[in-house]
Amino acid sequence: MSASPVTLMVARRVEHGRYADFNRWLNEGRELAADFTGYLGSGVLAPPADDDEYQIIFRFSSSETLAAWEHSASRHAWLARGKGLYEAPHEHRATGLDAWFQTGTSAPPRWKQAVAVWLAFFPISLIFQFAFGGVLADWALLPRVVVSTLMLTPVMVFVFIPLSMRLLAPWLQGKWSPLDLLARWRHAQRS
Repeated sequence: MSASPVTLMVARRVEHGRYADFNRWLNEGRELAADFTGYLGSGVLAPPADDDEYQIIFRFSSSETLAAWEHSASRHAWLARGKGLYEAPHEHRATGLDAWFQTGTSAPPRWKQAVAVWLAFFPISLIFQFAFGGVLADWALLPRVVVSTLMLTPVMVFVFIPLSMRLLAPWLQGKWSPLDLLARWRHAQRS
């Protein structure tokens, strides 16, 4: 069994007036991380206009490769150069599917995650079967499954699961439920 990728999410509140220095320092750190084995990518979410907290994401192929970067002398030197640019950071790690579902301090319950993945997977699987099912019907089981999973997995991972997470975010975060929709519908019927 292969190791699951690990996502390190760091929130850093920038000291007032130090945004340009912070961005230069942050880009230096991202370039540093890119030199490490297992680095899969990083990203920065800038704060809205009324805030100063940046969300920084580092993704590594495993807990071990992330730990090698985190405990490296070069990363410690980089962090030391950043002193005074930000307040104490808040860090969170997520592995596997939890990284998709992270909505603050905790991931939603597994049953909600399963529903969200199914809602992404069902329509694209249906479309795939409609478009290619006839062509693949005469194929042996193994090649049919290999081809379908090779075609569907990238589409699911890069398009439909992120779309499902974005559309269902309020429900996944517990900010609304289907009962809320039912109540609104009943209210609209009475009006």
